[in-house]
Amino acid sequence: MDQTHNRRKFLSIAATTGLSLSLPRTLFSMPNPAPVADGKRVGIIGLDTSHSTAFTKELNSPTAGPELDGYRVVAAYPKGSNDIESSTSRVAGYTEEVKKLGVEIVNSIDELLSKVDVVLLETNDGRLHREQALKVFKAGKRVFIDKPIAASLADVKAIFDAAKKANVPTFSASSLRYMTSAQDIAQGKTVGKVLGADTFSPSPIEKTHPDLFWYGIHGVETLFTVMGPGCKQVSRTHTKDTDVVVGIWNDDRVGTFRGIRAGKTGYGGTAYGEKGIAPIGPYEGYKALLVQIVEFFKTGKPPVSPEETLEIFAFMEAAEESKRKGGATVTLESVLKKV
Repeated sequence: MDQTHNRRKFLSIAATTGLSLSLPRTLFSMPNPAPVADGKRVGIIGLDTSHSTAFTKELNSPTAGPELDGYRVVAAYPKGSNDIESSTSRVAGYTEEVKKLGVEIVNSIDELLSKVDVVLLETNDGRLHREQALKVFKAGKRVFIDKPIAASLADVKAIFDAAKKANVPTFSASSLRYMTSAQDIAQGKTVGKVLGADTFSPSPIEKTHPDLFWYGIHGVETLFTVMGPGCKQVSRTHTKDTDVVVGIWNDDRVGTFRGIRAGKTGYGGTAYGEKGIAPIGPYEGYKALLVQIVEFFKTGKPPVSPEETLEIFAFMEAAEESKRKGGATVTLESVLKKV
């Protein structure tokens, strides 16, 4: 007996015995979703990343907690990268996933903006974010821009300048910023004042982006989460399988990032402080970041300042310049002056 026949028989039995009431909704056509309160309609731009489906599942869950405050994804524009295969190949599957969660699929960003109050800009390809974000700013809607906020330092600055000019708040962050351990260390709860830190994350290279922008940003943002801003210079050691970037802060503290491209990968690190040494990790998923996004949608107050995000990208751009110069020290000031 083939699987199709088995499934039909099972659904027939379920329909006649009332078992269908306990089956997952995704086996059946979605009912009309509950109305969404004014101001809480969320739109997604880009269905080429797992973040899109993860955020939608959390927000649209019938058991979503009060910390998500009734925000719900109601529409999505699926178009993502034009040419990054790892992104383009995901669009069809992720589109079907969010449709099953009651999300309307639209044909343009303009159409999306007419149906929503706030935006998750999820397109995986940072090269498109500037153009996409400008449309959202023009519509006057608060927007979270997922990593990387852009594929060049110049575009990062341009995005924040445009947001300021339009008086529309925005922010970008890695979910690793909101690991419990990282937040506790940053707030002085674990090791007291942080004197230094080492962090690590996967760091595959995508030819369309500066090396660390594409994925190494996760570990770099973890480093800045516990160290805080104020890095003045970096130097980078690069091999086929590994990057090690050493940053020196204005107060002479040292922070390092290790990007991993071979063997076992993961996310984490170590913080060194006045009162102890503590691990950074483990990674706990997207929920903590999503809670921050919802609070931002409500208040318009970015939890990460534009200045800190710009410094994080200047750190990575300086690391790119250091690689070009064979590991020479490069100041963040020098790369910021170019933009």
